[in-house]
This record gives sequence, structure tokens and C-alpha cells, in this order.
Amino acid sequence: MGSTDSKLNFRKAVIQLTTKTQPVEATDDAFWDQFWADTATSVQDVFALVPAAEIRAVREESPSNLATLCYKAVEKLVQGAESGCHSEKEKQIVLNCSRLLTRVLPYIFEDPDWRGFFWSTVPGAGRGGGEDDDENARPLAESLLLAIADLLFCPDFTVQSHRRSTVDSAEDVHSLDSCEYIWEAGVGFAHSPQPNYIHDMNRMELLKLLLTCFSEAMYLPPAPESGSTNPWVQFFCSTENRHALPLFTSLLNTVCAYDPVGYGIPYNHLLFSDYREPLVEEAAQVLIVTLDHDSASSASPTVDGTTTGTAMDDADPPGPENLFVNYLSRIHREEDFQFILKGIARLLSNPLLQTYLPNSTKKIQFHQELLVLFWKLCDFNKKFLFFVLKSSDVLDILVPILFFLNDARADQSRVGLMHIGVFILLLLSGERNFGVRLNKPYSVRVPMDIPVFTGTHADLLIVVFHKIITSGHQRLQPLFDCLLTIVVNVSPYLKSLSMVTANKLLHLLEAFSTTWFLFSAAQNHHLVFFLLEVFNNIIQYQFDGNSNLVYAIIRKRSVFHQLANLPTDPPAIHKALQRRRRTPEPLSRTGSQEGTSMEGSRPAAPAEPGTLKTSLVATPGIDKLTEKSQVSEDGTLRSLEPEPQQSSEDSSPAKGEPSQAWREQRRPSSSSASGQWSPTPEWVLSWKSKLPLQTIMRLLQVLVPQVEKICIDKGLTDESEILRFLQHGTLVGLLPVPHPILIRKYQANSGTAMWFRTYMWGVIYLRNVDPPVWYDTDVKLFEIQRV
Repeated sequence: MGSTDSKLNFRKAVIQLTTKTQPVEATDDAFWDQFWADTATSVQDVFALVPAAEIRAVREESPSNLATLCYKAVEKLVQGAESGCHSEKEKQIVLNCSRLLTRVLPYIFEDPDWRGFFWSTVPGAGRGGGEDDDENARPLAESLLLAIADLLFCPDFTVQSHRRSTVDSAEDVHSLDSCEYIWEAGVGFAHSPQPNYIHDMNRMELLKLLLTCFSEAMYLPPAPESGSTNPWVQFFCSTENRHALPLFTSLLNTVCAYDPVGYGIPYNHLLFSDYREPLVEEAAQVLIVTLDHDSASSASPTVDGTTTGTAMDDADPPGPENLFVNYLSRIHREEDFQFILKGIARLLSNPLLQTYLPNSTKKIQFHQELLVLFWKLCDFNKKFLFFVLKSSDVLDILVPILFFLNDARADQSRVGLMHIGVFILLLLSGERNFGVRLNKPYSVRVPMDIPVFTGTHADLLIVVFHKIITSGHQRLQPLFDCLLTIVVNVSPYLKSLSMVTANKLLHLLEAFSTTWFLFSAAQNHHLVFFLLEVFNNIIQYQFDGNSNLVYAIIRKRSVFHQLANLPTDPPAIHKALQRRRRTPEPLSRTGSQEGTSMEGSRPAAPAEPGTLKTSLVATPGIDKLTEKSQVSEDGTLRSLEPEPQQSSEDSSPAKGEPSQAWREQRRPSSSSASGQWSPTPEWVLSWKSKLPLQTIMRLLQVLVPQVEKICIDKGLTDESEILRFLQHGTLVGLLPVPHPILIRKYQANSGTAMWFRTYMWGVIYLRNVDPPVWYDTDVKLFEIQRV
């Protein structure tokens, strides 16, 4: 009954606040205490008892009351942080204020006139004497953030007390060294505190408030030119926050140490509610938001895994002012990297765990946050990236990513997940070691809706990419360039592709080289260039082990001959485009032997109607996303000068690489009356002459007569004999001089930084439904749409 009473009192207070047109004095404690003193409301209660319409009404009609409510709630948090929250009553007040602020803050952010409110100092409100006036002159936002930081290391409230304390020897909050109170063992901390359900819940509430403070970013429209540092994050991650290091470490270790399967007892999660998971999710979300830092616009201390300074102390280049980014970029111990990588791999693989008992293992839902975290680790800490690629552990990240890509390919609401998975693979593919690791045989049979094959992780990657391209939804087309760039980057290192994979690659070439596809958009021919480059790399550098691919090329030789003889006259172009109207699908599945899917797999399903999704800003084209480097004899990379932009006619890009100039040719090409791009003979000739077909044509010239001779001599219809011949064949001295290997490495730019910001906040918005922190508020960073 007590709880019902307190809810009624709380609701009365809310009604009084909305109906009072006169400002209530800040000193009227009897009135303000009703909001937090005697209530036992959960955060869900607060959301139910404080409706959005009423918050907006107070904001419009009695702004001074809303201001005082916020000010008083922050003051209570500051007092709790000062006193160390020893009594149950104080703990209750802190939690109530924190829930109330979580409820109200989004409505302050959505109104431009209120946005500066927390960054102002509240004049003379509720100050007893003037004794500590200058301390009170901090902006409200800073007082709030420092109080949250203190409260997150508050003995017996959010951390285990070290003293067997009687009341008088209670730990003094100010002298407390929070580094001794890190929440979980892992990076830089060896001691694992006893798990405590109450502490986890209290931390979670405070982290939710912190995330809400940071969410001001959701209410500003996306603008790439604003290097938009989030003032809340900036202050919280600065030296002003004395708990920055232990908090960063606590969040990182809490995420990476989490094991959702527990002790491996099936159905364990159904018997005990896992109170750790909500904390881990919240920690992951706070962590990725604090790491939202545009690396393109700032000097990162570790560019190539070494610091640019003379000594390790980073005294020379200060590195990012954001301490969380700074700490992340300076982790360097092997055992720390091992702990982080194992933890992220364990969590990413969790949704793939298939056991014969349905629902027997708990499935986590925060894989998108983990992918953003992994991205940030690789982007800000090159030593971590090299560590990941040094062993086959990178495959423990690769397989889950391929699983998510394959699973999400038909679901429009997960297009953001598709992008981040592909971006991570693009980043990894810029490093030689990634290509080398892909040669490891693939034996873990994750149930995926793809054809069964026997082969390596490279086969898995190409088979999944083929599936995405041929059976994903239309909005994935902008990713085709990225997918094929990844395959190009790894191709010089692939020792032996399976027959299934070889056929998939040739099926893609066949589909992309039909005349109507080539002529129907200004950039489609790039895809053919990428595929030819893949074949050239494998023939030149890995001919010996790749008889399956060579055989597939010989069988499909007509495709290469058609490309070499591509018609360029206006009637042929016109005819090809006419054919297009009858065949709307860019890629038919015919000609691609699908084969049976793996056991236990389910087809990728489109989003349920009514699913919410958030919009994303456009991602930069592949030429903006990557920078070309040439691999020298000794394996080092040499950056290539980008082609000059102005000469669109005579620029001959390196080895048929689609250049910016061609992209610009939309303009000179005859534009039809509707202003739409249309192909011209000059345009077709400009790139047809650069198709890198020499190596393949030479291979066909040498091998086709020999293969035909075997077939005639032996009356063969059996491919095994031909494959045996190709395995022992050699083209040494018969092929053109090997071309240098070109790698297109991901390069950070403000466009991708903006993309990550909208993606990350969109995920956080959709994942926080209980309580629905931002739901129905006027966010500007993205649009919320229904599928």
C-alpha cells in the first residue's frame, strides 16, 4: 500500500507543478521534496506519471518552475555525491532525481530556446549563504556530470565498500581513490569484485541518466562541417572529471568480461534473470558515445602503431583531449588486447550459438553497439588492429560479421548493420595479414542460409557477398563497390578457392557485364573493373592453387570475349537499354548453381511490417572512403597520388581504376530532356579501352587449345581430369609482367564520422524502449520511419 500512496503523492506533485502558473520559490522545500523525498517509484513509474504533454506544458507556460525543478534535482544529486549517500533515504533521493532528470532532459534538448539552460549558472537560486558562491558558479551541466561521476564510485551504493566500516569511519568521498573501485577485472585492473545486484541496478540508472545527458546530439540536424563536439561528452571526458580513467576502465571491462552463457548450464538464463545484461548494454552505449570523435580532423597519437612523439609519454603530440579516446588509443599490453578481443568475439558469436535445445542459450541483443566499439578500437588504436590481424583470432570476428550480413540482407530496417559490418571488413582488408588469415579452412559450421561448400574462410566471405549482391534488397546497391573492393584487397593472398566460390565470382561477372546493366548507370562498369582485378591478382600471384577458378574462367570464356567486343555504337546502346525495361531485376539467380543451404539455417527474412527504423546519412563513395596504396616488393605500402581532378578526358587512371573524372562524366554525356544521365559512345569507349583484359585473354589463348585437346583425345566429359591438368600446368613466362598489387585502404573522413554518429544514435534510440527515453520527442539527427 505504501508504494501506491507514494505514487499518488508523486502524481499530485506533478499535477500541482503543471497547474501552478505562479513560480514556486526554490526555497519551498515542502513543495519540491514531494518529487523525490518519500517516493518509491521505479523509472517506469516516473515515465508513466510524468506524461510528455505535461512536461511540454510546464516548459511553455511556467518555464521558471521547470528550471527550478531541474536545478533542485541536480542540487540533490550534488548533495548525495558530497555526503556519499550513506542512508537509505539519501540513496532513494538520488535515484528518484536521476529518474526524473532522465525523463525531463530530452524535452529540454528538443527546444532550441532551452538548449543553453544547463550551460548557464542558476543565479542565487536556493543558495543559503554566500560562503561557497564561486563553487556554485559552475554551469548546471558540469555540476550534474561531476555528481554522476562521483556517484558511480560511491561505496555501498554503486561499489563495494572496502572498509568494514562502522558509521563514523565511513569512507570520505573526496579522498577516495576510485581506481581501487573499478567495477570489473580486465584492462589495467586485476581484482574482480563480488557481483552485487543492487549496485549493478544503481549504476545502470546513473548510466542511463548520463546517456540522456549526452543525447543532446540527437536534437541537432546532421551537418558534416560542424566538427560538432558534444559539450556534455567533451566536459565529462576531460581532466575536470577525476574519475575519467577508472570509469573508462570500468565500462570497457564490464562489457568485455561479460559472459551471457554463464556457467554453460542450458536454460540458466530462464531460471535467473540476468541483471548484468542491462548494465552491460548501458555500459556499451555510454562507451561508444564517449568515443564519438572525428579521427580525421585530429591528430591521433597512434597512426601506425607507434606514437609520433619521441617518448611513450605522448608529451609531444597531446593526442585527443577526449580522455576516453586517449586511454583507448594508448592501451598496448598484449594481455589487455587478448582480453578485449576474446570478450568482443565471445559476445558477437553469442547469437550464432546453436544448440540442439531451442532457447537454451541466452541471446544478447547489443551486437550493433559491439561492432561500433570494435570499429573504434581498430580506428583509434592501430596496435590493437595489428594484434587482431596477427593471429587467426580475427576469424572469430569475421564469422559473426558475415553471419549478421547474411541474416540482415533482406531486412530494410537493418541496412545500418549491413554498412557497419562492411566498413569493418573494408578496414581489415586493407592489411595484408587479413588476406593471409582467410586461407584458414572453414570448419565451424554456423547455420547460414548459403550453399554448402568445402573450403576456407575466403570461400565463406565470397559466398556470403555473392548472396548479399544477388538476393539482398535494393537499398544495398551502394554497398556493392565496397564488397568488391574488399574482395580485390584480399585476392592476391587467396591460395585456393573452391569450385562453388569460383562459380559465384563468374556469375557476378556475367551479371555485371550484360550490356543493359553496364549502360544503365554511370558507375556500373566499376563493378566489372573490380572483378577483373580480382581475377588478375589471383592469376598473377596465386595461379598454382587456383585450378578451380582457372577452370571456371575457361568455361565462361565467352563472357570475357563479349566484354572485349562490347558494342559502342548508338543503336546497340539503345537496344541494350530497351532490353532493360523488360528485365527490371539487376541480378537473376539463373546461372548461379544455388545448391542446398546449410543444415539448420533459416532464410533471411524481410523486416516485419511496422518495424521502426531510423534514417542514415549517405555514405561517401568508394573513392572517398579509400586511398590507393601500392604494395612494394618487400610488402610495404606506398601511397599513390590521386589523379588530378580537372582533366576528365585524358586522365588515364592506374590500371583501369574508375576515377573521379569518370564520375563527373555525367555532365558532358548527352543529358536527355528529363535531365537524366544517358550513355554515349564516347563514354563507353572511354572506359572500354581501359578494361584490364590482357592477362585473362593471354591465359585463354594458351590454355583453351590444350584443354580442348584433352577433351578430344580422351573423349572427356569429366572435369576432374581437366582440373588435374590445370593443377600441374604453369604459365610462367607466358603471361604479361605481373602488375603491382593495389590496395584500397579505408581512410577516415568527416563523411564517415557523421555516418557513424547518426547510425550509433539511431541504434541507441531504438534499443531504449523500456523506459522509452527519446520516443516521441522531436529528434533531428535522423528520421524515424516505419518499414
